[in-house]
Amino acid sequence: MRGGEFSRARRAQDSIDDMVSAPEGPAAGTPETARPREIVVMPRNLSIDRLRGLLVLMMVIGDYLGGVQFVPAILKHAPDIGFTIADTVAPCFIFVIGLNMGPAFVRRLRESPVSAYGHALTRNLALIGIGAILTAGGTELAGKPTTWGVLQAIGLAGLICLVFIRLPIVVRFVVGLLLLGAYQFALDNLTLSVVLHSAQGGFVGGISWGALLILSTAVADIWRKGLPSYAICCAALGVVGALSALIVPVSKNRVSLSFVLLTLAISAIAFLFFELGARALPKRSGFFCWWGENALALYILQLLLLGFVTLPRVGWWYAGASPGLAALQLGVILVSMSVTAWLLHRHRVRVTL
Repeated sequence: MRGGEFSRARRAQDSIDDMVSAPEGPAAGTPETARPREIVVMPRNLSIDRLRGLLVLMMVIGDYLGGVQFVPAILKHAPDIGFTIADTVAPCFIFVIGLNMGPAFVRRLRESPVSAYGHALTRNLALIGIGAILTAGGTELAGKPTTWGVLQAIGLAGLICLVFIRLPIVVRFVVGLLLLGAYQFALDNLTLSVVLHSAQGGFVGGISWGALLILSTAVADIWRKGLPSYAICCAALGVVGALSALIVPVSKNRVSLSFVLLTLAISAIAFLFFELGARALPKRSGFFCWWGENALALYILQLLLLGFVTLPRVGWWYAGASPGLAALQLGVILVSMSVTAWLLHRHRVRVTL
């Protein structure tokens, strides 16, 4: 991992925490090999940064509130079958990754296939490695030890998606749905106990997260065709997600088929509102953009800050904290991270893989 990218004109970033959008152009599966190789400098898409920033903010708040006793269950992750607002953050983040994964990969592919695949493999394997280190330490401090975490799920999903990223839109939709169906069949008949004993579904659940990322890249290509087509796609996803929830139990812990399809629809619709809202907002970075520009760095920082809060094994300090004390602790975390996000933005620092 490297930090301190201070150049104003830098190549479009395609790392997990700093993906930007591409202009209207060819779909992810159709690189134009006839064009000369060139380094393309792309403007940031503020809608993506704003949505990603909101998701990081929600993640920080949710991770803190998850261990506080007086917080109602609706603000925490569902223990198994069920669905809460906290359960939307991880899949929405996967969706944001998929928004520009295809075009970013194609840009590298034009330079060198070896470089494109090598960079993607290195980045996703690094995410799995960093996630393993964090889960071995950070989650232990939070009182929730596990061998699998968010970064491992993202890295494994990226590796799975890499196999199919160059396929046409329709084929990626079919592949994603087939993977989901196969995963759900295995979950119902073979792997349920394994998945339930692992955070984020564990290694097996990575198949479902991978299917979500594949579907997200296909939805992203429809978005690049224009908002009318994208709005129709969002409506169709909403119908499919609602129907799937009537057939298969919704569960983040299981990363069930209905959970993936429902959160894919929610993510796509949320991004549609961000795109529509961008027409009325100033075309400049703001609070949510600051948070969205360095998602990976802020994710690691929040684990460290949360560790300092949860480390003292005193009941009244965190788990049994009063509303006033909890508000103070969360406020300190949010202010510290907001200042950090602003400083990184001001000095044009990007922490990337």
